[in-house]
Amino acid sequence: MENDFLDNTTIIRYSDNIYEKNKFSMLSEIIFSDNSNTTKWLNTYGIQFQDIYKKVIYQNKLDDFLIKLLSDEEHPNKVILLDNLFFVTTRVLITESQKLDSEQMVFIVSSDFLWSIQEKKGDYFNWIRERLEGNKGIVRKKKADYLLFLLLESIIDNYQDTYLENAELSADKLDSSHIKPTPEFTSLVEKRKQELFNFKKATLSLRDTVIKLEKIEIEGFNVKYFSELKEQTNNLVSNIDFELQELESKINLIFSIQGHRLNEVMKTLTILSVVFIPLTFLAGIYGMNFENIPELKFKYGYFVLLAIMVLVTIISIWYFKRKKWF
Repeated sequence: MENDFLDNTTIIRYSDNIYEKNKFSMLSEIIFSDNSNTTKWLNTYGIQFQDIYKKVIYQNKLDDFLIKLLSDEEHPNKVILLDNLFFVTTRVLITESQKLDSEQMVFIVSSDFLWSIQEKKGDYFNWIRERLEGNKGIVRKKKADYLLFLLLESIIDNYQDTYLENAELSADKLDSSHIKPTPEFTSLVEKRKQELFNFKKATLSLRDTVIKLEKIEIEGFNVKYFSELKEQTNNLVSNIDFELQELESKINLIFSIQGHRLNEVMKTLTILSVVFIPLTFLAGIYGMNFENIPELKFKYGYFVLLAIMVLVTIISIWYFKRKKWF
């Protein structure tokens, strides 16, 4: 278990003039506070190493309440202030696959170190690692507060990119000019709505985390960066809500089209019924088996009855057209 933890854990130490990326050969090497004036980013894939986490926490004399927090593999959205550090957990969407999955992500943050723990291997943070290694931008001039900002921003940016990509595909498939009241089209709309609900839930969760982070007060930790994240999440939620309203309008339009078609069919059937009711009535009278029906002995009775039927049909159709019923 210990070797598995060490294989899935890396540390990056950096400052304006220093960059080091290493793995560990033993647990005793994991030291957060070494008075080196560097910021440390420890990253671990896997939340199942409970005993190892306990040893690392005791070894670094961190708040032992972290042991209790890390023992729960399923967390709601949390930001908990502890002794000179805080604990953040959120559930993040995994967008690489067609079917949206999610993972638990944990951040333990102090003024000079950040420990990120991810449930599954792989993340969206490679561009941050590249900027740290290449000393691009201001990231190496900043502390753990700015690093946390970049990590959360990377998650939000991934949501934005995935949302926009799916929105373009959705716009092609669900274009208003191609709306068809078929089960297949309705199924596509409902599938897209479910995707948007998942995105909205994840984005709202991140926004709640950011709002809580803005209220954190730790010496050496600056919260000014997180207002930008709040704006980004608000914009994404607004875009999602707008598309949800559009999809709801399309569903309503589908129902309207179906209702209109049903009304047209019913109107046609009703008109045909009204036309044939008097004809059926006449045919029923002269189809009765009574001997004393004088018209039956009339030489031209059959042709007269046909003429009356035609006349009734013409009058009925003329009346319907005058009323603009068809």
